[in-house]
Amino acid sequence: MLQPLSYVLVTPYTVAKSRTGGVLSRLLSRISLELVGAQMVALDKETTEAFAQIIENRNLAACCGATRDILGSYIRQNLGPSDDGSLHRSLFLVFRGDNPTKELSTVCGTFQKDADDLEAVTGESIRDTYADLIYTDESQQTLRYFEPAVITASEQKEAEAVIRLFAKWLPTQNNLIHNRSEEYYKGVERTLVIIKPDNWRYASSRPGMIIDMFSRSGLKIVAIKVLKMSVAQAIRFYGPTKEGLKKRLAPIYGMQARELLEREFNIPLTEELEKTLTESFGDMYGEEQFERIIEFMAGIKTYERAEEEWEEPGLVKSMILVYEGKDAISKIRSILGATDPTKAAAGTIRREFGSNICINAAHASDSVESAVREMGILEVERNHLGGVLQHYVAHR
Repeated sequence: MLQPLSYVLVTPYTVAKSRTGGVLSRLLSRISLELVGAQMVALDKETTEAFAQIIENRNLAACCGATRDILGSYIRQNLGPSDDGSLHRSLFLVFRGDNPTKELSTVCGTFQKDADDLEAVTGESIRDTYADLIYTDESQQTLRYFEPAVITASEQKEAEAVIRLFAKWLPTQNNLIHNRSEEYYKGVERTLVIIKPDNWRYASSRPGMIIDMFSRSGLKIVAIKVLKMSVAQAIRFYGPTKEGLKKRLAPIYGMQARELLEREFNIPLTEELEKTLTESFGDMYGEEQFERIIEFMAGIKTYERAEEEWEEPGLVKSMILVYEGKDAISKIRSILGATDPTKAAAGTIRREFGSNICINAAHASDSVESAVREMGILEVERNHLGGVLQHYVAHR
């Protein structure tokens, strides 16, 4: 039997205020669950209404009745299209584990109304930090302002209902959100970011912290997905860097080979021999470094799979994001830092989280043309999450 799934929906306000990274940091570092999918969504009117009804049918034993009704009303007013038809971005996250709803509910936390008093709110949970439930007076009869920050299920039965709803709707949706006028898109760039596999080896706040650092750019996330990059995708993606990598590394390793031989045999070697070593050993080592990049990104060596299997998903997880806004390419790359973490400026992502030229935390497109090419290779307009939910519903 399949392990149960549950979800967290990060609200449009939380997404717009660039709090996505902070929310992810809390979730990924404090749960034992597997993140199986993520998708930026813009709910239509019908899906919004169905979602609100599921929440309003929430078991009273699992929540406060007043909060349940307020949350249903909030969903109708804020998640669906505005009166003018404009769409709002939310982030839909799906997790797998033995008791996902209970774990997610604990990390997301309660609302102030559900707590004994305001002083009991400590900032420990996501809602303690990012949510607001404000009444006009101490009697708490008239609501002044409500922002839940995140929405998650109160019990597994409710989670299953939401999963079924999104299993029907998500496969019809483009993973890349278009929710602005055509005039707006004339003045913006889109750039691709990969949060690389070294950030996903164990439960960690690192992916969220990296997204939080990118939020300094003021750009919008318009696409997101969890991806296990195939060998074929990795080869196509990094192929243009192969010759440059060999050209940059070959002289270094040719020189190191000469120094090693001189020490070993205690004889001086000529520059001509160093050139020969560069063209043979150095070039071969550069080729090996490219193979290591493929293995790092796909989790498997090229020779460990038959070539006809290279298109199959890899073994390690990455997160793919598309950022949108004015000067998106340069803004993201300035926050990312130099390829070599030891040469990256202080305060950049690669200086903070990178280990070496290969294992350097994240990737970002270096030009508009590269962004278009890379987004095509990684199929950013498609997301496997809808298929995951459909398979779950069919076999649960």
